[in-house]
Amino acid sequence: MSLLVLWDIDHTLVDTRGVGRELWAEAFEEVTGQPMREQAKIDGSTEPVILRETLRLHGLPDSRERFELFAQALGAAHVRRAAALRERGRALPGAPALLSALAARDGIVQTVVTGNIRTAAEIKLAAFDFDRDLDLAIGAFGDDADERPELVRIALGRAGVPAESAVLVGDTPSDVRGGLGAGVRVVGVATGRTSTDELRAAGATEVVEDLSDTERMLKLLTG
Repeated sequence: MSLLVLWDIDHTLVDTRGVGRELWAEAFEEVTGQPMREQAKIDGSTEPVILRETLRLHGLPDSRERFELFAQALGAAHVRRAAALRERGRALPGAPALLSALAARDGIVQTVVTGNIRTAAEIKLAAFDFDRDLDLAIGAFGDDADERPELVRIALGRAGVPAESAVLVGDTPSDVRGGLGAGVRVVGVATGRTSTDELRAAGATEVVEDLSDTERMLKLLTG
């Protein structure tokens, strides 16, 4: 392996167009017995952190056991609603072509570093056929750790590569800080709620508006 490409999922590769929040609310109510009145900030956060903060907003206690129950409920909700993800969600511009182009190159392996729990990530990726170009066995997920830098380090460890042989692509300052915190080069993509200027300010090595220019992205990622 000469290069490991680490992908964020939400607003980098896919946009669930509200389905993700609906599934989250379903799982929250199933586990707590209360409807979700509001949700904590999600951009760049991991599921354990989002759940902890959302529970706090509802005056409810947090525990590892509660997170594990929530993760089971959220995963099951994604399995039940996979068709809705395909029908209402979308792959972001250029993402399918870029992943396919990278997969066709020798020495490049792609996986994900995401705050999503593994089951939710797998369903989202499969809905848009991204799973065929990714090695999810070496990815890092919200089940694995609370903070982004640790997730990046976990993925590097599973892949058996040093930080200098990896590049991370994400759409939030948290993605950028996670990559930089683990010593990984970061390409920011402004397809979420964060502007190109904000991604640069966070320290992204390179910043693009979207992934639609395949040749440019291949040059940026492969150096």
